[in-house]
Amino acid sequence: MQKYLEIIKQCPLFEGIADDHLLTMLGCLGAKTEHFDKKYTIMAEGNPAKYIGIVLTGSAQIIQIDYYGNRSILSGIGPSEMFAEAFACAEIPAIPVTVIANEPCDIMLINCDHILHTCQNNCGFHQQLIFNLMKDLALKTLLFHQKIEITSKRTTRDKLMAYLFFQAKKVGSNRFTIPFDRQELADYLEVDRSGLSAEIGKLRREGVLESHKKQFELL
Repeated sequence: MQKYLEIIKQCPLFEGIADDHLLTMLGCLGAKTEHFDKKYTIMAEGNPAKYIGIVLTGSAQIIQIDYYGNRSILSGIGPSEMFAEAFACAEIPAIPVTVIANEPCDIMLINCDHILHTCQNNCGFHQQLIFNLMKDLALKTLLFHQKIEITSKRTTRDKLMAYLFFQAKKVGSNRFTIPFDRQELADYLEVDRSGLSAEIGKLRREGVLESHKKQFELL
């Protein structure tokens, strides 16, 4: 765990936890780390919903696949970010999404019960962890509503522009880099890739934006 300490300290779950207590706390929580190669499944839909995951290196994606095999990207997650915490806290029997490695990555897994229920040692950090967890869940709810606002737009153009406006606002600049390639962006917006590429081409010709791979500029 020592080699991941700087990343772990940046995770919202451990905000307010003293550095010298962090490794001891992780041992108390029974935290474990696992490595996953690119495209490997970290958590599969239908698995028991009891673990909170934290990305230590690399990145991952939370996806949902419908009955017909269509893929929708719900979100991307990078170093120090959490996933699956809502499902673990809700104690549902199985998670309704799949988490895959977007690139080789190391993942920390913590049984949610070890956070929500005080251990025999009555460690003083549990209250802070629960507060941090609730704060994270509230922020994730806001992001979920943001995605609904984007994907509920009627046309591919409207969905794309709504997403790009959110990204520009997030970084405070009309020039930014998104975390998705074209296929991933189409999956996130829940649109056809060829239709998305056509709209980007139209917007460039109209002078609305410039783009190169993952880089965009709103004009």
